[in-house]
Amino acid sequence: MNALDLLKDRGFVKQITFEDELYKAFDEGMVSFYVGFDPTADSLHIGHYIPIMAMAHLQKAGHKPFALMGGGTGMIGDPSGKSDLRKVLTVEDIDSNVAHIKKQMERFLDFDASKPNGAQIVNNADWLRGLNYIDFLRDVGAMFSVNRMLTAECYKQRLERGLTFLEFNYMLMQSYDFLELNKRFGVELQCGGDDQWSNMLAGADLIRRYYHEKNGEEMGRHKSFALTFQLLLTHDGRKMGKTEKGALWLDPNKCSPYDFYQYWRNVDDQDVEKCLGLLTFLPMDEVRRLGALKDSAINEAKRVLAFEVTKNVHGEEEARKAQQAAEALFGGGGLAGSVPTTEVDPAELEGENRLLAWVARVGLCKSNKEARQTMAAGGLTVNDEKITDTEYRITPDMLDGDGLLIKKGKKSYHRLVKKG
Repeated sequence: MNALDLLKDRGFVKQITFEDELYKAFDEGMVSFYVGFDPTADSLHIGHYIPIMAMAHLQKAGHKPFALMGGGTGMIGDPSGKSDLRKVLTVEDIDSNVAHIKKQMERFLDFDASKPNGAQIVNNADWLRGLNYIDFLRDVGAMFSVNRMLTAECYKQRLERGLTFLEFNYMLMQSYDFLELNKRFGVELQCGGDDQWSNMLAGADLIRRYYHEKNGEEMGRHKSFALTFQLLLTHDGRKMGKTEKGALWLDPNKCSPYDFYQYWRNVDDQDVEKCLGLLTFLPMDEVRRLGALKDSAINEAKRVLAFEVTKNVHGEEEARKAQQAAEALFGGGGLAGSVPTTEVDPAELEGENRLLAWVARVGLCKSNKEARQTMAAGGLTVNDEKITDTEYRITPDMLDGDGLLIKKGKKSYHRLVKKG
């Protein structure tokens, strides 16, 4: 199967430039491609997972992935889909975030340098931080039309509220990345989320124009392609990966394997087949079989989805623990060690022992006010006992043994146990 057909079959592909030419390139041999990652945090989140999985599938099909860390562009901030100016990070912050993200990437891609299609991590700080502005304006800026740039969706949203020149430069920077990767490594294809379409079109166009104007090549002779992936949305168009605690991070310190597992265990029935195709490596015949299950039988597909995605992100052992913990909780079989747990020193209760305060402290609710409202509405239980008294107090002896299992609603859990 052509690599492009493989991606289409699994539900990845949204938009493509020069589709027939790209099919031919994949048929003729190894295609070098890249995806950019903005290092504004020290962890990837589930929004990055779709392009990472696509990269893994393409690599398994024999093509070469480049993971571009935005150590340079991260200092500007991508205005795509944003209504506010992004916080500008320091060089030290960005470099630290890049180091953390590199470790997460290695779980999905084969970085064996001895293989022709071994993945490579590159950082655009290598060519952007020391960029000569005059040379850049002359060689690259002259090839961009401001009128055309202002029609891009990524700028339209910001124009009404105020678009800074800092942000306006982002399209040029990202396009220049593609040109540099093409020069240095022969990268022909840029991939990414569909919210990057305008920037990616500009990059593919820059390469074709650059070699035409600088080297006199026939327009389009130097190949460059853009391919966008579907964003991870529910069947009714809402963005997936948002929890009560925030983003669904791939770092276990930001989102426990148990919470991660539970998120996928509880996806809507109508989204299961799509998620299996995009987020797992299961053969598509199995994806379609599981996706066709109806009513209570769909729970088999949800268990498979939750286990496979958690295994990919956190490893098989952590996925097994999360699965066992969930089954123990829902099946009444007692508590398991991978349920999110906080150790409490009894001395801490001398300062604050209200249940609502601890519910907020461990993140089940965002604030004491929300915890109070949840309790008053009957949405909180302690060891399967509904607690509506907002003055309910925790005593040290309650933390003995398995401790307190606090549930918010049907899907959120946290356990308090005695420290030591």
